[in-house]
Amino acid sequence: MVKNSPDNTEKKKSLNFIQQIIEKDLAEGKNEKRVHTRFPPEPNGYLHIGHAKSICLNFGLAEKYNGLCNLRFDDTNPLKEDVEYVDSIKEDIQWLGFDWEDREYYASDYFQQLYEWAIKLIMDGKAYVDDLDQEDFAKNYRGTVNTPGKPSPYRDRSIEENLELFEKMKKGEFPDGSKVLRAKINMASPNMLMRDPALYRIKHASHHRTGDKWCIYPMYDYAHGQSDYIEGITHSICTLEFDIHRPLYDWLLEQIVDTKYRPHQYEFARLNLSYTIMSKRKLLQLVQEKYVSGWDDPRMPTISGLRRRGYTPESIRYFADKVGVAKRDNVIDVALLEHSIREDLNKKAQRLMAVLDPVKLVIDNYPDSETEELEAVNNPEDESMGKRKVPFSKELYIERKDFMEDPPRKFFRLAPDREVRLRYAYIIKCVSVEKDDEGNINTIHCTYDPETKSGTGKAQRKVKGTIHWVSADHAIDAEVRLYDRLFNNEDPNETEEGKDFTSNINPDSLNIVQGKIEPFIKDAEAGDKFQFERTGYFCVDKDSSEKLVINRTVPLRDSWAKKNQ
Repeated sequence: MVKNSPDNTEKKKSLNFIQQIIEKDLAEGKNEKRVHTRFPPEPNGYLHIGHAKSICLNFGLAEKYNGLCNLRFDDTNPLKEDVEYVDSIKEDIQWLGFDWEDREYYASDYFQQLYEWAIKLIMDGKAYVDDLDQEDFAKNYRGTVNTPGKPSPYRDRSIEENLELFEKMKKGEFPDGSKVLRAKINMASPNMLMRDPALYRIKHASHHRTGDKWCIYPMYDYAHGQSDYIEGITHSICTLEFDIHRPLYDWLLEQIVDTKYRPHQYEFARLNLSYTIMSKRKLLQLVQEKYVSGWDDPRMPTISGLRRRGYTPESIRYFADKVGVAKRDNVIDVALLEHSIREDLNKKAQRLMAVLDPVKLVIDNYPDSETEELEAVNNPEDESMGKRKVPFSKELYIERKDFMEDPPRKFFRLAPDREVRLRYAYIIKCVSVEKDDEGNINTIHCTYDPETKSGTGKAQRKVKGTIHWVSADHAIDAEVRLYDRLFNNEDPNETEEGKDFTSNINPDSLNIVQGKIEPFIKDAEAGDKFQFERTGYFCVDKDSSEKLVINRTVPLRDSWAKKNQ
């Protein structure tokens, strides 16, 4: 169930179509008025933001209707599955704030039962062992959307022969790909999936849970509905591409189940996000070909990548809620996801000053050996977070872009003979600059007005610009990783002829700078989140063992909020 359920004080929203179905079922007393959902990931990769939407939906429905939600791993393909993926999936779901309690299941838990039901299908004349490989069957026998298929030459084997061959498949007497067990349905069906689909294939591979006990493994379409039935699932919620699988889901249950209770499959639109790849196969390619540092690279749309980048579970649940549940596919602007984390961190993130492209600034008339502590607000959105002390001294760092020798008319930051306020401190005036041999500015000299300290005396004197800074003697050095979107194209799958999606990778998706941060951050731990004033939201990375490493989550600018005002 949901461990950190969102605030329910907001206005009641209209029900989405799945909620309407559930409320109708409850009103009619269907399934003994039970609501039981499941989240069924394949342990062949890390979960991504699309899975997060499904997690929030399935666990959220169970929570809303006082029901149950299972975690069930669809572990029917041992060649692609790994315990690493199982562990990462469980960690991601718990991090999002959901708990499956004692209902952790695996399709492999049901291998024996699924095998026995396959025997029943054979004995009922509803399944047969086929010697055609998948490619031959698809090319020469399945037909097309406009032409019916033709039966396999092995379709009319006797029940006794099918039972014998299937038993030999189970015992490992045939090589991979040499035989499959097929359902005997209708080779002329307008739904291509109903044209004798494969139920079992041979894979001589060790399974992460069952070891070498089995060398035949059920197909997803066969294991899915039967697993739902075994677990008592009432509402089996899938993404829209599975709508053509529903007739097979129902057909298999009809052949096997002899009770009034049946699970039912419902489909909703999957999450498609601009500038984002959602294919696990392509995400795996990015990892294997080292375009990214791993599944949890902060540029990846994986839940672990978003977590490492600085996203919060609350922001992702908020995003899933805003996206909603639709019946038709569409593409969501990634700016909404970025808006979601800004909305959350704006309320809870500690403010700090950090300079990411530093240039030295010397206050000539400030006492050489003096250091004072100025008072800064930790978060103006939450007074309970209080204030902190920030050291101020003669030598500071400011952002290089906050100074121009020959500024345009509407440049309100520091320039020769111009005044600005230092955040939480004094008004300063630029008097000169020092340059290196190549003409680059390496030191800016200023004077300050000691009577303009923030909150006192002439502090109310107005100047047009305020800039942030850090004390040079007290600043903490940090490697700051400035992450941007991984792809340049709104649809990364659109490519020039002869190129794959990797041709759309943004070469500037990661830039590393050496920043200077106020000393408050010295005790921060991996995962701690901050707003660097005037810059963006940042998170301490797990690489911070020998040196402080900071990841940029998002810049401050919120294009989605502006577009939707």
